[in-house]
Amino acid sequence: MKAMILAAGKGERMRPLTLHTPKPLIRAAGTPLIDYHLHALAAAGFKEVVINHAWLGQQIEDYLGDGSRYGLSIAYSPEGEPLETGGGIFRALPLLGDEPFLVVNGDIWTDYDFASLRRPIAGLAHLVMVDNPPHHPSGGDFNLLDGQLHDGGTAGEKLTYSGISVLHPKLFADCTDGAFKIAPLWREAMARGLVTGEHMRGHWIDVGTQERLAQVEQLLKERH
Repeated sequence: MKAMILAAGKGERMRPLTLHTPKPLIRAAGTPLIDYHLHALAAAGFKEVVINHAWLGQQIEDYLGDGSRYGLSIAYSPEGEPLETGGGIFRALPLLGDEPFLVVNGDIWTDYDFASLRRPIAGLAHLVMVDNPPHHPSGGDFNLLDGQLHDGGTAGEKLTYSGISVLHPKLFADCTDGAFKIAPLWREAMARGLVTGEHMRGHWIDVGTQERLAQVEQLLKERH
């Protein structure tokens, strides 16, 4: 199974840190955020990783190179214009092949074991969900019931998407090149009973602000 790290965001809420550094290269406890993902993917047995990029993307390529120092082979999917999550993954499909692949947002920190996702999926997508974080307390994204995800239920029943999933290329069968969001594709597949999910209980932080970056650093400090 191949993996894709989404690294094309501008990280505007992290300014001024991201004015001259792409968000995946922002450091937590001295290590770029993307390094944590790459080491975890390698430890989980992944060999091939695709990374999309846009804002200051050349810095990402210059820093990571071909991935050999992680024990990985890295391919890049540059985006000249913002393509959003759906469009970015669709653009990278030729690099990802015909089988389901792991996707992980470049701006999260987690101790989730990616090895648990290296297995077949029942439908078109499998999403890892987390408890609604303080910055997303009442909303949630989808309702998880008996291993299936549904676009419904009350706010209190919903969980938040972690930014970790396994997707089948067929999810994008009717898409065309350009910018588009991925959530409508999930909702359409959910309506057909083709999206499974799981509830992650481990550590997870959406590193969208400098305050949450500080949370990651505190967590890493406590772990060591």
